[in-house]
Amino acid sequence: MKAIVVTDQAAGTAGMTLVERPEPPAAINDVIVEVHASGFVPTEMAWPSTWTDRRDRDRTPSIPGHELAGVVTALGYGTTGLSVGQRVFGLADWHRDGTLAEYVAVEARNLAPLPGDVDFTVGASLPISGLTAWQGLFEHGRLQAGQSVLVHGAAGAVGTMVTQLAREFGAYVIGTGRAADRQKTLDFGAQEFVDLENDALEDVGGVDLVFDVIGGDIQERSARLVRPGGTLVSIVGPPEARPTDGLAVDFVVEADRAELREVVQRVRDGRLRTNIGNVATLDDAVAALNPTERNKGKTIISVRP
Repeated sequence: MKAIVVTDQAAGTAGMTLVERPEPPAAINDVIVEVHASGFVPTEMAWPSTWTDRRDRDRTPSIPGHELAGVVTALGYGTTGLSVGQRVFGLADWHRDGTLAEYVAVEARNLAPLPGDVDFTVGASLPISGLTAWQGLFEHGRLQAGQSVLVHGAAGAVGTMVTQLAREFGAYVIGTGRAADRQKTLDFGAQEFVDLENDALEDVGGVDLVFDVIGGDIQERSARLVRPGGTLVSIVGPPEARPTDGLAVDFVVEADRAELREVVQRVRDGRLRTNIGNVATLDDAVAALNPTERNKGKTIISVRP
């Protein structure tokens, strides 16, 4: 099968190459999925799991990409809940070969059915962004109607999901970003926008929940805005800053079939829009994942156009 592999951590995405690899076998509780579309998160190149296994042994050349949408072609021993020929989407394991390939082996529990009226490209854009937003807001942030949410990177793949879900659940959303992100942030549902380069973040006042995808100085300043009893949720590593009288939570997104169903149902009924900026073929994936200018949305690799 064709696959994108990486071998040199220092080279990052520039070290990606398109090669021929053996098709993966199905272990116990696995399914083999014929990949139709794959998502990719650029920060994967910094994740230890891209380069080593759970025992810290080198596992290169490794296949990156962890979001997928495709069709089940084989079941491992003991696999239940899915069937051959079924359309699915979900998350591949962090420590195993990923989804920038024509086939991938995935634990069945990490996948959910993909309804026939949802395009594979859309399905592949949902798992990391959608689950990160869902888990950050509701499991870790304990969002309630009427609360205020400060969403950093609000025009990005995760930020647009956070904004839409928070609005649906009755929150007041303040999005941040660069000046060029203002209209997109508002179009996805934010009620206010803060230009982090030109506006004073502190003018926001107190908020109940901060959803941070930036870290550093922005995180430290944001922590001071959290009201008593509020929460700072981070996906960029353990928070260095903590609210005076609130919680600081760092988490890594986890596959969850029930939550994947929640997310895709909202796409089907129009409550949730995806944020896809570019779609490229697997043959063109290396160039697409090494853009010469800033991406305006998520890049999806269409493995089977």
